[in-house]
Amino acid sequence: MGTLTIRNLDDPLKGRLRMRAAAPNRSMEDEARQILRAALQEPVAQTLDLGTRIRARFAALDDVQLPIETRQPLREPPELDGQQQAGAPGGPKTSKTRR
Repeated sequence: MGTLTIRNLDDPLKGRLRMRAAAPNRSMEDEARQILRAALQEPVAQTLDLGTRIRARFAALDDVQLPIETRQPLREPPELDGQQQAGAPGGPKTSKTRR
């Protein structure tokens, strides 16, 4: 059997454990075992992943179909010939130093 040590137990909590153990004439150690055993025998609720929870939340809405808007044709890309001067719109940027 394993051993469990519980450190830094608050005095009021320790006193309540002592009183709870004294009622059925048990030791504090045995009462702590009984409390742990009872707490861990409860069935563990299975957690669902996020996608499943979102789907369950909106399941009552059925299948919602959103209208898809038609796309406009793409514009022609600008012509970049590399001959633009520095500082011209769309041209290479120059850094200015402050004095």
